Amino acid sequence: MSGVNEKKVAALEAVKYVKSGMKVGLGTGSTALYMIQAIGEMVKNGLNIKAVATSVETEKLAKSLGIEIITLAEAKRLDITIDGADEVNEEFQLIKGGGGALLREKIVAHNTNLNIIIVDSSKKVSRLGKFKLPIETIPFATQLIISELEAMNLEPIQRLNGDQVYRTDENNDIIDVNIWNCDEPLSDLEQRLKAIPGIVETGLFLTTTNVVIVAEGEKSVSRKR
Repeated sequence: MSGVNEKKVAALEAVKYVKSGMKVGLGTGSTALYMIQAIGEMVKNGLNIKAVATSVETEKLAKSLGIEIITLAEAKRLDITIDGADEVNEEFQLIKGGGGALLREKIVAHNTNLNIIIVDSSKKVSRLGKFKLPIETIPFATQLIISELEAMNLEPIQRLNGDQVYRTDENNDIIDVNIWNCDEPLSDLEQRLKAIPGIVETGLFLTTTNVVIVAEGEKSVSRKR
């Protein structure tokens, strides 16, 4: 089965957790797309939820499908969030941010009771880092941060959108770095990165995940922390 279909398999398993009356966080990305479409069908069939979107793109899609969108401030706390990941290891640690929504995704995850990550089989890894780690930065500091990251041997590359600088929904920059050769614990690396002024957030999600659903062909495997 293709990766795209595996994404749909994982998404359809995850939406079984969604019940009427819940406040639901909606992730961003190609796998989350299937989840949002499935919830849209459930809403058409009578599901009553309120949702918080992790990106402008997700908000537009959800509204087009009849899903009621509220702000995180209005929600205060979410019952469940379903989102994808670029990599996930056996310790429920993730790299996220390939779609550029890592800041909102981490804020939403922090304010959620049950975080469910849905991935196809290609995203399951024994070690994080083959996928470049996104780091969100304030534009005022980006070039100086790149110099610091070069000194850390992280091979930083500023993300572009065509021939223009990529901008997040919060109008920040993203720098993608190579952490494959880092020997230090990921928690130490994250702490070291976030100590650099101008770095807003990293794509390391080390402690927020409660459930991982991995699609393997036509079946899905769920693991709970």
